[in-house]
Amino acid sequence: MSAFLLAAFALTACALLFLLPPLLRRDDAEEGQVRRDDLNLAVLRDQLRELEADLAAGVIGRAAYDSARLELERRVAEEVGLPARVATARAPARWTSAGLLLALPALASVLYILLGSPLALESVRDNPHDAAPQPIEAMVEALAQRLKDRPDDIEGWHMLARSYNALERHRDASNAYAHLLAKTPGDADLLADYADTLAMVLNRSLQGEPEKLVERALAIDPGHFKALALAGSAAFERRDYAAALTRWQKIMDLAPADSEIARSTTASMNEARAMMGKGAPATAKAPVAAASQVAVAGDHRLEGRVEIDPALRAQVKDSDTVFIYARAVSGPRFPLAVLRKQVRDLPVSFVLDDSMAMMPGSKLSDHATVVVGARISRTGSATPSPGEPQVLVESVPRGAKKLQLRLAASGG
Repeated sequence: MSAFLLAAFALTACALLFLLPPLLRRDDAEEGQVRRDDLNLAVLRDQLRELEADLAAGVIGRAAYDSARLELERRVAEEVGLPARVATARAPARWTSAGLLLALPALASVLYILLGSPLALESVRDNPHDAAPQPIEAMVEALAQRLKDRPDDIEGWHMLARSYNALERHRDASNAYAHLLAKTPGDADLLADYADTLAMVLNRSLQGEPEKLVERALAIDPGHFKALALAGSAAFERRDYAAALTRWQKIMDLAPADSEIARSTTASMNEARAMMGKGAPATAKAPVAAASQVAVAGDHRLEGRVEIDPALRAQVKDSDTVFIYARAVSGPRFPLAVLRKQVRDLPVSFVLDDSMAMMPGSKLSDHATVVVGARISRTGSATPSPGEPQVLVESVPRGAKKLQLRLAASGG
């Protein structure tokens, strides 16, 4: 605030420097006139002295002397009257200058209080991180504004929904998916994504409308991996473990045995068997994967696992955000795909694919090699801050599996 006040005072002083000098400075013509008047008066005084000398010497008589002296006095009176008029004319200018000196700063202050935002400076000082929007959040907001006038831009609305999910704005994402569903009701991918997002809005529950959306997706595509995973999770949630096993077994029948999807599904099935009292087979190795990690199959997907060093784990909070992402090797550094987790989820298996794209036209599948990274953010901001722990794996080929990322106190 003090810096702003100093700047305001400096600008006001500059304005006064432009306004006051013309009012205080005597005009050159007037100054010239005064100099001529002084010269004329000196000449008249000399003439008076000569006139008195002529009278004393008898050159002129008393009558001639009186007449000449009267003429000189008249001329002197005329010459003396001009400076008085000039002084009278300059007095208002001086008063005007004094008024400006007092009124201009006061008027500027009153107008700022009435029309400005004095508290905005305090807000920026107290919350410096809010002074400028974060780049990714700003891009998402710009996309949302643009799509208001483009309701039929299906790809754009898909990108908006995925972006909202990446920022954990699940309710906004759900609204975007609802808009898409009205435009393309027969899209199994859309129905599964909408069900997953709606479950997040409903406190991670698939019961009710989310499960109905899942069943609609399976009616369109009975082998849809994500819909099968969600259907199994919905059955597990209501403790129908047999139904959950039936759904998940279909994934096992379709997925490659060494894929991350197969490993995470095996872990989920083992947990269901344990709940049924049947015990888990010895193949249970991988942790349970979230249903949102099961995406449409494709060679461009990246699969891996993020772990955290115990030393770093002791320095961060469970609620700190973990970003797992892939970006281009060169060019813009915004993510091609991003997954958002929390420290409490680590270690965690991940899948990155085109469904997690942040910007239209920039997809993971468009790049032969990418950089894969994981970062812990204490603020939850999508924009990296100096000193945040992160790990990067350079030149990862498209479709790479079994990636291992370990977050350590040194940043990787």
